[in-house]
Amino acid sequence: MTTPSSWKPRLVALDVDGTMLDPATQSISAGVRRAVSDVVEAGVHVVVSTGRSMLGTLPVLDELGISDGDALCSNGAVRVEVSSREAVSVETFDPQPVYERLSPLLPGALYAAEQVGTASLVTELFDPEELHGPQRRCSVERLLEHPVPRLIVNWAGHSPERLRASMDGVVLPGCCYTVDHYQPWVTVVPDGVSKASALEKLRVELGVAAEDTLAVGDGDNDIQMLEWAHHGVAMGQGPSVVRSAADEVAGTVSEDGLVPVLRRWFPPRD
Repeated sequence: MTTPSSWKPRLVALDVDGTMLDPATQSISAGVRRAVSDVVEAGVHVVVSTGRSMLGTLPVLDELGISDGDALCSNGAVRVEVSSREAVSVETFDPQPVYERLSPLLPGALYAAEQVGTASLVTELFDPEELHGPQRRCSVERLLEHPVPRLIVNWAGHSPERLRASMDGVVLPGCCYTVDHYQPWVTVVPDGVSKASALEKLRVELGVAAEDTLAVGDGDNDIQMLEWAHHGVAMGQGPSVVRSAADEVAGTVSEDGLVPVLRRWFPPRD
């Protein structure tokens, strides 16, 4: 979508990993932090919109200096009020039918069920850099006992390409899912839930016009968000399916590609 030169967004939705945070260094650069801070200081609604859990998102908000507004976690299934650091909206699904569908397709996979704001129940321990916050190892039966907002399926030891082939055409009852291009992960959330659906609810509540929205992301779970936004920007290292869903392709995360995107509308403040 072509935007006029005078246009400036009033709501900016930003993915975390691969957009603000470089997975290679597991850090957010000083340039990105300054650029995001200047957007916040301009009075614009900056909404961190991520597949991370609430536990994985709070440290990012702290690092960025975002102290109010809302953040969308778990691909939109969990909405966090930043000032209180509390989940104010949680959408869940029954993980039992999902496990029954996936376990024969992905033998040996590891499962993680989010317990909002406290921990993740896991069938086997994940790498701490992959799954943020405390992990509580438990039986499959225990993990499937209660509804959850997000279920992670890690087919460790297999390539993302093989995982995508195994998931081709798979329908999960009462859920929707994304398959990662970078690691052999499936992220499952309630049916109809996405970053885009959560952002649309928030946009309406905030009274922001649909044409005043900007979104930046790099992964499969960002596609609907990029299509939702008036102006969607894909990071340069994102897969072709993500880049093709965007209005613009920025530089890569390692090049701080987000910075010139934000600086176009929000120059450095004195």
